[in-house]
Amino acid sequence: MKSKIAYFAFFIIFPFCFISAQEKEQQTVFPTPIGYVNDFEGLYTPEQIEELEKLITDFENETTNEIAIITIDNIENYTDFYEYALDLSKKWSVGKADKNNGLIIIFSKTLRKVRINTGTGTQQVISDEFCKKLIDNYLIPNFKANKYYEGARETLLALFEVWK
Repeated sequence: MKSKIAYFAFFIIFPFCFISAQEKEQQTVFPTPIGYVNDFEGLYTPEQIEELEKLITDFENETTNEIAIITIDNIENYTDFYEYALDLSKKWSVGKADKNNGLIIIFSKTLRKVRINTGTGTQQVISDEFCKKLIDNYLIPNFKANKYYEGARETLLALFEVWK
């Protein structure tokens, strides 16, 4: 009898969990990408955006690897920044489809959060541990000093050295 109840409960509850996750993603209107640098929080000057765009474009021309930098001030109806970052990464599909060689640096000054997401092809070269080092060594120290451009630039240059 207990197994029948467990079986019944599984098939009643599980679909609602799936529907809830789908509804959250469908209700969220993610921002539309405007380039490689998507400064929705207004942290960069136009000159800084231009310089970061040039660095990323030159790197992509040399390697085909794609990078997007995203600043946001809210995560819509999400409660978890990392879940939002992952869903945004999936929605934007940064990287070549056949190589899955994309990487997204997403952060929020307002929320005090940062994340680096990698495509499966990128993960062969750029590990989660390396991404954590980039965050700890370049992004966070610069962000604490309100040096968002410097943090992004130094992170890109460190990435370029490893991800060729």
